[in-house]
Amino acid sequence: MDCRQLVFVSMLVIAITSHASSDDTSSKVSMSLYYEALCPYCANFIVNDLQKILTTDLLSILNLRLVPWGNAAFKDDKTWACQHGPDECLLDTVEACAINVHDLGTHFRFIRCVERLNLENRHTEWQSCFRTGGLNPKPIADCYNTGLGFLLERRYADETARLNPPHQYVPWVLVNNVPIGVDYRNFVAYVCKAYRGPSIPIACKSPLFDINSSEKKNTSSGVCYAGEMREWHQ
Repeated sequence: MDCRQLVFVSMLVIAITSHASSDDTSSKVSMSLYYEALCPYCANFIVNDLQKILTTDLLSILNLRLVPWGNAAFKDDKTWACQHGPDECLLDTVEACAINVHDLGTHFRFIRCVERLNLENRHTEWQSCFRTGGLNPKPIADCYNTGLGFLLERRYADETARLNPPHQYVPWVLVNNVPIGVDYRNFVAYVCKAYRGPSIPIACKSPLFDINSSEKKNTSSGVCYAGEMREWHQ
């Protein structure tokens, strides 16, 4: 094989590899979780179910977004009310800042730690998650204290308000922009069924996840309904 042939073969291999990589990326499934920090059903889902994304190879076919706003509502240009009170507004903003300053793996571990404390009725201890996760608290504190967290929450509020159909409760999970309703704990099935790429992850082949189960059953998972907001206390 002369030099010209060798160069041609090399370019062909690169082109094929790049095309395959592009196909894998373009065929990824999108999943968005709309939630609020102190809804116990959201916390349970994040702590006990959503963590499957990071403990399996499901992330290889998935783009995950967390949107911490839920059933909150702005009172005026500067204040908003949250379904479970002011502490939830604080934690939603902190989690929005974590999403903004850290990659998925890092911000998910931090948020999961916070939500685990929420499940244990220890939400006021959320700052211990910096130490637990080995994180520097400054980037998130700067985001919160400079008002960036407020702007992030406003964007999440606008995004949530534009959902079509409108969200009825949280957790509200979309897979490829389609809500999956109260069957959200069966999200792996929906993700696997939506995937059209060439490389099927092991998680989608596991007998633990019946990819047809969403058609056979309704899990009747708990939810926090919109419109059930507690009275706002200044």
